[in-house]
This record gives sequence, C-alpha cells and structure tokens, in this order.
Amino acid sequence: MVTLQLNRRMLRTEHVARITGLSASTLTKLRLTGGGPRYIKLGRAVVYDPDDIEAWLASNRRSSTSAVKSEQKRGA
Repeated sequence: MVTLQLNRRMLRTEHVARITGLSASTLTKLRLTGGGPRYIKLGRAVVYDPDDIEAWLASNRRSSTSAVKSEQKRGA
C-alpha cells in the first residue's frame, strides 16, 4: 500500500538542478536515458520527490575513481 505524505513539497527540475549542480537540460537527458533520479509526471510538469533525489545522490557516491571501475567490472 502506498502512503502519501501530502505535506511534503515536490521539487521542480530547476530546483533539482540547483541542488545537484547539474543543468536542467542534463536532467532532461537523464530522464530520457534512465540514468537520473526517479521523477513524477503531472500532466506536462515534471516533479521530483526529495527522498528520490537524496537516494539517487547517495547511490552515485564514490570514494575514488577506482571504485567506479571495479563496479563496472562486476556489472553493478
């Protein structure tokens, strides 16, 4: 069952761009390729749940460039 937290504010693309340091167009491209954070479509508007942004940022955290190479070899 899905529980809604109606008091939580969703974030627009421009706000997520400021938070992440990415451009809005990069976030648009990531939506097309599936490499970005989860998002919600409300008509023509795109919004992001702050929890999804935090989870996406955490999943992209690295301690070194070699950590990325070893994950790619494992197929992660």
